Amino acid sequence: MTASAQAPIMARVTVEQIKSPIGRPASQRATLIGLGLNKIGRRSSLEDTAAVRGMIAKVAHLIRIVE
Repeated sequence: MTASAQAPIMARVTVEQIKSPIGRPASQRATLIGLGLNKIGRRSSLEDTAAVRGMIAKVAHLIRIVE
């Protein structure tokens, strides 16, 4: 394969759930599940895309970005 035929390496972002979704709207709970989170302390490594950044912004009060 030539360099132009290979897929570009996507940046990754790791998020950790720090608060419970209990008492939050169903859309925020669904967003956490979409990010691969469902319990406090769980971490998920995701591709750094605009869609993922939007999901992170929606539940920013429930998660933190891990360096």
